[in-house]
Amino acid sequence: MPETDRTILLIGSGPIQIGQAAEFDYSGAQACRALREEGARVVLVNSNPATIMTDPEMADAVYIEPITPAAIAEVIRAEEPDGVIAGLGGQTGLNVTAELAERGILDEYGVEVMGTPLETIYATEDRDAFRERMHELGEPVPESETIEGVDQLEDAVAAVGGLPVIMRTTYTLGGAGSGVIDEMDELRGAVERGLTLSRDDRVMITESIDGWIELEYEVMRDADDSCIIICNMENIDPMGIHTGESIVVTPSQVIPDRGHQAMRNVAIRVIRELGIQGGCNIQFAWRDDGTPGGEYRVVEVNPRVSRSSALASKATGYPIARVTAKVALGKRLHEIDNEITGQTTAAFEPAIDYVVTKVPRWPADKFRDVEFELGPAMKSTGEAMAIGRTFEESLLKALRSVEYEPAADWTEIDDETLETEYLVRPTPDRTHAVLEAFARGYEVETAAELTGIHEWYLQRYRNVAAAAQAAAEGDLEEAARVGFTDREIAALTGAPFGDTHASWLPADGRGGIDGTAETVPAVEASTTDRGFNLVDTCAGEFAAATPYYYSTREPTTSLERDELRVDRDVESVVVVGGGPIRIGQGVEFDYCSVHAVRALRETGIEAHVVNN
Repeated sequence: MPETDRTILLIGSGPIQIGQAAEFDYSGAQACRALREEGARVVLVNSNPATIMTDPEMADAVYIEPITPAAIAEVIRAEEPDGVIAGLGGQTGLNVTAELAERGILDEYGVEVMGTPLETIYATEDRDAFRERMHELGEPVPESETIEGVDQLEDAVAAVGGLPVIMRTTYTLGGAGSGVIDEMDELRGAVERGLTLSRDDRVMITESIDGWIELEYEVMRDADDSCIIICNMENIDPMGIHTGESIVVTPSQVIPDRGHQAMRNVAIRVIRELGIQGGCNIQFAWRDDGTPGGEYRVVEVNPRVSRSSALASKATGYPIARVTAKVALGKRLHEIDNEITGQTTAAFEPAIDYVVTKVPRWPADKFRDVEFELGPAMKSTGEAMAIGRTFEESLLKALRSVEYEPAADWTEIDDETLETEYLVRPTPDRTHAVLEAFARGYEVETAAELTGIHEWYLQRYRNVAAAAQAAAEGDLEEAARVGFTDREIAALTGAPFGDTHASWLPADGRGGIDGTAETVPAVEASTTDRGFNLVDTCAGEFAAATPYYYSTREPTTSLERDELRVDRDVESVVVVGGGPIRIGQGVEFDYCSVHAVRALRETGIEAHVVNN
C-alpha cells in the first residue's frame, strides 16, 4: 500500500486555449478529489479562476498564479511538496515540470516527479528519441528527420522520400505550427515559424501518410506493470487532419479484429517498455494493404492525460484522471474501486454496447471570412459527444449537439462546386456536404474518392440520407430508427422547421419536400419512443451504482436494471449544461452548472444534469 501522508503539487493547465480546454479542469478536479481520498495534502496552482479545481474546497492550498517555472518555483519554496504530478495539467503542466527539472529546482527541494518518470516524458515528447526507441522495439514509425535550421531542409525532405511531407513542431499543443506541405517555398516558411514555436528549437520533417486511418488507444498502467486498454478510438477523417479536428468514433468500426488485436498488443508493449505509469494515449496510422490485419505505423505517445482521455472517460465511464492520480501515489489498479459499478476495480477493462461519436465545434460562425480548412493544427474550440445504439443515431445526435449550422446554402451550390470546395477540401462543413451529396444520388465509391473517408462510414451516411428520403415518402419509422428527431421528421415530410440546429436536413427538405406535412404530435404518435440506457463500463454485466444515461430509440435486450431510475417521491430539478465550448462560452458555464448541482443537493433536491 502507498504512503498517503504526503504533500502533492498539482499543476493546472491555465487559461483555455485551442487544444486545451475544459477537459483539463475535469481531470484536475478528479485528481484533487482522488488524492485527498488517499489522505494526501494537495497544493494546486492554476491561473484560470473559472475552474472547479480552483475552488477552495478542492485542494488544501490553492494558488492563482501564472503557470511558469518562476511562479511554480516560489510555490515549491513556500509549500515544500513531496511530489509533483506532471501528467494532469495537459501540455502546459508537462512542459513546466520538465523546465523545473532542467533548472534543478525539483532536485534542490527534493520534489519527486510522481507517476510517469521524466525520462519517459523526454523519450515521448522528443520526436527523435521516440523514433529511435520505436526502432529499438522493432515497431514501424513514419520516416522522419529532425532539423534545427532551414539550411538542413532539402536533405531532410529527400531523406523521407520527397514532397509532400508533414512538418511537426515539438513540445507544442494541438499541433501548433504543424502542416502537410507539398511546395518547398511554403515549407521553408513553415519551418521558420515552427522553429520559433518548438521549445527545443527543432522541427521534424515526416513522410506523409495522408489517407491512412488514424486510431488512438487509451491505456492505463500501474507500478506493478498491470496494463489495460480502456478503449480505442477511430478518426473518420484520414491522417493529415488533427484528431482534435476529426469526427471520432469509439469503439472502432472499420479496423478488422486481427488488426485491432495487433495494435492493442503493441500499445500495451510500448507503454510497458516506456515505463509510463497512469493514463496515456498512443496513436496509430493504419491502412488496408490486403493482408488480414492490415499495415500500421506508431505515430506518437502522449505520456499524460489528454483531451482524448476526457472523451474516453465519458465514453466508457472509466475515470482516467482519478485512477491516474491514485496510481501516481503508488496504488495498484486492483486496489482502486470502480465507482460506477461499486463491484469491480480499475483493473477491469471497460466494455461498451453502444457507439460514441465526437464532433468538433469550430468558431467558423464567428469568423465567416476566415478559411477553416482542416489540417494537422487544431482550430476547433470545443466538441460535443453523443451516444447511440448505432453509428447513425450517435452521429445525428452529435451533429445536433454541436450547434453548428453551415454557412453554405446547398440549393445554390452545383455538383462541381460541392465536389471541389466541400468534399475534396476538408472543412467544418464537410459532414453536411457528404450527406447532401448522398441526397443528390452520389455513389459511395465516388464520395470515397473525393473525401478519403472509409466506405463503411460513407455507407452509414448514405443510410441517413436514404432515411430522410423515406420519411419524405411516408416511412417515418425508418427516419426515427436512424436517429432523426420528431421535429426533424415532421420537416422531412414538408412541415416548417424553425430550429436552426438540426442534425441535418436535405437542402430541399426545409419545408420543401412534397409530402404529408405531418405535425410533430402526429410523428410522435407513429414512431418509437426514446428510452434511456445506462453507461455502466461493463455492458450490463454488473449493476451500475451511478445513474449515467443516454437516450435511444433502438430496441435493446438490456437487463431490467439498464433503464432510467427516477424516484418520483423526491423533488428534482433539471440543470441544463452549456454544451460544447465556443468563443464567448467556456468552462465558466461548467463551473456555474456544478455549483448549481451542489447547491441543489445540499438542500435535498435531486439534480438531473443534461449536457453534451
